[in-house]
Amino acid sequence: MSTGQTILTMGALILFSTLMITMNASYQTSGDLVVQSELGITASSLAISLIEEATAKAFDKSTDTAIAVSTSTLTQPENLGPENGEVYPHFNDFDDYNNISLTQNVDKIGTYNLKANVVYVDFSSPDYPATSPTWHKKLSVEVTNPDMIDTVKMDYVFSYWYFR
Repeated sequence: MSTGQTILTMGALILFSTLMITMNASYQTSGDLVVQSELGITASSLAISLIEEATAKAFDKSTDTAIAVSTSTLTQPENLGPENGEVYPHFNDFDDYNNISLTQNVDKIGTYNLKANVVYVDFSSPDYPATSPTWHKKLSVEVTNPDMIDTVKMDYVFSYWYFR
């Protein structure tokens, strides 16, 4: 083998090695994206499930068995949360989900931590908590997993409507 052929062979090996390193890095990145997507989809599903569970309950403890005609009959903002003796998942109204923290184990994926908060909001400014009861409550859910890069956050505004 001549010197020219040796240099060409070495060049081809360097080019091939560079190509293999690039391909392996690409496969690794794509695998990481698949894992992060699966973690994110599961976290979103858990958040939506908690929101749907909460919206299936009464708006307030005062609307559990009766009709509210004034916001003065609703739970005060500082009292939002489960009443004495109520423990998750045996809640009867929406604001019982205030300040709860749950752990969900999902097979083959890991452990998710869910945190929820409930506040009253005004219809015109749902991003800011109201200081007194209104006909609208906002549930904010955060879901984390030690393997996730980001936290999944979802908000839902639940309104009380009664038509005569």
